[in-house]
Amino acid sequence: MNTNSSHFFNIALSLLRHFPLIKQMIRREVIGRYRGSFLGLLWSFVNPVLMLAIYTFVFGFVFKARWGQDDTDKYQFALVLFSGLIIFNLFSECVSRAPGLILTNINYVKKVVFPLEILPWVALGATLFHAGINLLVLLIFLLALGQPFTWAMLYLPLILLPFLLLIMGLSWLLASIGVFIRDIGQFIGMAMTVLMFMSPIFYPLTALPDFIRPYLFLNPLTLIIEQVRNTLLWGLQPNWQALGIYSVIALVIACLGWFWFAKTRKGFADVL
Repeated sequence: MNTNSSHFFNIALSLLRHFPLIKQMIRREVIGRYRGSFLGLLWSFVNPVLMLAIYTFVFGFVFKARWGQDDTDKYQFALVLFSGLIIFNLFSECVSRAPGLILTNINYVKKVVFPLEILPWVALGATLFHAGINLLVLLIFLLALGQPFTWAMLYLPLILLPFLLLIMGLSWLLASIGVFIRDIGQFIGMAMTVLMFMSPIFYPLTALPDFIRPYLFLNPLTLIIEQVRNTLLWGLQPNWQALGIYSVIALVIACLGWFWFAKTRKGFADVL
C-alpha cells in the first residue's frame, strides 16, 4: 500500500508539474484534427448530433427497438445506446492508441529531453474533449425530450474518475510494451471488438441469464456504463460500494502501469 501511495504521489506530481505542456499539446492535437476543414471545431459537435439522430431514426422508428420489455419510449434505445458508446469510445480510442504513442513520437525519445510519461495524458485529454462534447449532446437531447435535470447527474465526475485512472494505467503499460512488441497493436484492435460486444452497450444486462451476469462485470466497461446510465438517464444514485472496489483496482492498475513505464523507458532509445 505504501508503494502504491508513493507511485500515486509521483503520478499526481508529474501531472501538476507538466500540466501547462499537457494542456498545450492537447489543444494542438484537438485543433490539428480539424485544421483545414470548413467548420473546424464545430465538427466535434456536428458528428455526435448526426449520429444520435441516426440512432434514433434507425432503432426507434425503423427497427422499433426497445431497451426493456416495458419500455414504450421510441427514443430510449437510442439514448441508452449512445451513452454506452460514449464510454466505450473513450476507452477504446485511448487504449488502441497507447501501443503507438512512443513509436509515433520517436523524436521525443532520441533528440529531446522530454517527459514521455505525459503522452498518454495528452491522448486521454484529446479523447476526453470529444467525449465531453458527446455528453453535452446527450444532455441537450434529454432536455429537449422533457427529461428534467436530476442531482444524480452531478455524480458523473465521481464515476468517471476511477475509469480515467484505469485508462491511464493501461495506456502507460501498453505504450511501453508497444515499443518492444509491435504486434500488441493488432491484438488490442481485436480485443476492443470483443470488448464492445461483451459490454452492455447494445443489450441490457437483464437480457442475459442470471448465472452469466456477474461475469460480465469482469469487463472494465460494464460497471461504468451501467452507472453512467443510472445517473444520467434514470436519475439513480451510483452504487458506491461497487465504485469503491472499482476505484481501488483502478488505482492499483494505474500505479503498476506507471511503475512499468518508468522502469522500461530507459530502454526505449536502444530499441528505437
